[in-house]
Amino acid sequence: MKKPSVKTARKITDTKRPALSTKIAVERHVPGLHTLRETLSQPAMWAETFMQLDTAKTVDRLAAHFSAEQPWLFVACGSSYYLSQLVCSIWSRNFSFRCTAVPASEFLFAPEGILRSSGAKQIVFISRSGETTEVIRAAEVLKNRVDVRTLGVTCNATSRLDELCAHMSTLPWADEKSTVMTRSFTSILLFFQLLGDRISGGGNAQLSAALKELPAFAQPWLDANADRIRKFITKRKFADFVFLGQGAHYWLAQEAALKITEMSASYAQAYHSLEFRHGPRSIAGPQTLITFFLSDAADAEESLLVQELKALKAATLVVVNRATSQLKASGDLLIELSTSLPEFARFAVTAIPAHLLGTEVGLHKGLDPDAPKNLTRAVVLGAPQKNSHVALQLHSSGKMRANH
Repeated sequence: MKKPSVKTARKITDTKRPALSTKIAVERHVPGLHTLRETLSQPAMWAETFMQLDTAKTVDRLAAHFSAEQPWLFVACGSSYYLSQLVCSIWSRNFSFRCTAVPASEFLFAPEGILRSSGAKQIVFISRSGETTEVIRAAEVLKNRVDVRTLGVTCNATSRLDELCAHMSTLPWADEKSTVMTRSFTSILLFFQLLGDRISGGGNAQLSAALKELPAFAQPWLDANADRIRKFITKRKFADFVFLGQGAHYWLAQEAALKITEMSASYAQAYHSLEFRHGPRSIAGPQTLITFFLSDAADAEESLLVQELKALKAATLVVVNRATSQLKASGDLLIELSTSLPEFARFAVTAIPAHLLGTEVGLHKGLDPDAPKNLTRAVVLGAPQKNSHVALQLHSSGKMRANH
């Protein structure tokens, strides 16, 4: 199987090249080419996202309809669910918003209980395709409620969410051809970071300004590190993959585990970093690759854990802003960001190593990360079973809008 090179993907990523180049590459069916191209396009896609949002005044328009004081509920599936958890963690820490995130399937089986326990009056539905069945059904449950405000976020300009949500944000430019979310994940993340800052009143102008600096920083960083990450995987074969993170980075770890599972049909786990000592460390060994997403708050303790697991012969991949000399000696592959940007602005770029890791592991196993087995770009289900109790109670008990 011929693997796409970073050089090939970069050529096709260059928007100045004619569309014919892309067409030729697709016709050759090079496995993983779309995924690699979309992963490498992320800095440019973030710049496009900022430009599109600014031009349409999207953030200002939406901020006028939502409140920093009322609780939020995010409803999503798969990568969009981990994205929701990441946004909730960032919003809670940086803006003191009260946020809850649940899988759409959980909401459908207990809508009243979740609304009551979260206290949420502001509901966000996220689906890259805008057609994920559980998300659509959850939005249908709340379509006629007058006591909540709904926001749909998707990359599909013609999605059903547009019919079901009171407010919409659509990012079609960030969509992918490949099955798994890469650039759409990080682009939607940046949108929510901007939105949270605006809703909070923009009291810290440095946060949004730092996000706008991200594309210029990330492109040379990605150019310098993409091949290092991919070549690292070709040197060894791993049976287990573990991803560790504290705080908001825990949700990056969860998403990273999902990425390598999707792209390479590999077994992966994610834990809060320091929880790995409490049982899971039993799997540490030469065939285990443990990836750390180090946080500013816990990096000293997390660095000690890296040393512990290295002593157990586990392979270690460390993503950190700036590494100490001890950490440099403990990591088999050290990916430093080395930037003065605050942690708030670094989450999107911190997500990229897992995209490259998953792509390369999949290719190394003879798979096509563009089209993983058993997966489709959207989970679209048939009609619910006749005796299903999914969200049947809410319409009769909730406050309803009049249908005209």
